Amino acid sequence: MKRLWLVFSQTATVCLALLFVISTLKPEWLSSKPVLPSLGNSTTFQAVPDIPAGAVRANSYNEAVKKATPSVVNIFTSKEVRTPRHPLLNDPLFRRFFGDQLGDQPERASSLGSGVIVSPDGYILTNSHVVEAADEIEVLLSDGRKLLAKQVGNDAESDLAVLRVESGQLPAITFGSSEQLRVGDIVLAIGNPFGVGQTVTSGIVSALGRNQLGINTFENFIQTDAAINPGNSGGALVDANGNLIGINTAIYSRSGGSMGIGFAIPVATARQVMESIIKTGSMTRGWIGVEVQEITPALAESFKLKDTRGAIIAGVLQSGPADKAGIKPGDVLLGIEDKTVSDPQNMLTLVAALQPGTTARLKVRRGLDEREIKVVVGKRPKPQPEKQ
Repeated sequence: MKRLWLVFSQTATVCLALLFVISTLKPEWLSSKPVLPSLGNSTTFQAVPDIPAGAVRANSYNEAVKKATPSVVNIFTSKEVRTPRHPLLNDPLFRRFFGDQLGDQPERASSLGSGVIVSPDGYILTNSHVVEAADEIEVLLSDGRKLLAKQVGNDAESDLAVLRVESGQLPAITFGSSEQLRVGDIVLAIGNPFGVGQTVTSGIVSALGRNQLGINTFENFIQTDAAINPGNSGGALVDANGNLIGINTAIYSRSGGSMGIGFAIPVATARQVMESIIKTGSMTRGWIGVEVQEITPALAESFKLKDTRGAIIAGVLQSGPADKAGIKPGDVLLGIEDKTVSDPQNMLTLVAALQPGTTARLKVRRGLDEREIKVVVGKRPKPQPEKQ
């Protein structure tokens, strides 16, 4: 028995020694995976070819960006601000000891935004709130040049303004079509967020025709989730081909930064306002002198209406266009020039599009009768500035 145990232990020792040698010198013999033979110097590798300059890359909007960004500018504005004078400064004794150096010294407040070059001869489109009350407006072009700009005119009700710089031929943006936009279309927002410099963000059209947001008097916004932040106002919203489809105007935010809900003025509206400002220095809109009210389901039932479309005339300005035409409070405005009135905001837009001095046909319902009333359109008065 002792001899058998000695033979077993010697055999185990030899096996372990052999296993150690194999694992050290030929470990592949112990592997369960098949070993591919070496190809030596005959092995070749396929190199990824370089993309030629100017070639279109898949999943890239570089061409659209290159087309649009030279037309987008940074806008820097400043204005003089005077702090209220303290009553003690009017005391002769106080002034005798401290002099006039403690008087109300003017300070300069600055702000920033963006703009879009819309013509080679120097016209720039931006938001009215970017340049309102500015004493000095400076424009930074994409090539690094800084130019002083003057304000041609602005339209606070649509929050649009037109500037002009004196320079040579400038790279004007190509206008696209906001009417052909669809929810889900790719869009790029270009501007100067937080003053960091020209920046491009991407997203899609989230919704169209947004209104009743309380941002402007006339609202028909494109909603997008492309990141828009403070400083982007007045910048370009372009399509995947680099064509202008909107002017970035506002964001919905609780933090001051982008939350994926941004609003842009459609280029069709912006172009109409821009052309009027360049031609006349202001935006001219139609006006009939009425105050309207939304039709709720309860009011629709009370007025025996089929649905809530339309607008109830809540008030008529004495001697205004509507009053002269015979429109009365309680009338329901159903249509303007063969276009259906859907709600008060839509009615305001339809009336504003009318040319002052022309005669417009209004479809109204009075009691159970529908009638057509002709109104000589007036010119919409300019909004009165809010008292500080």
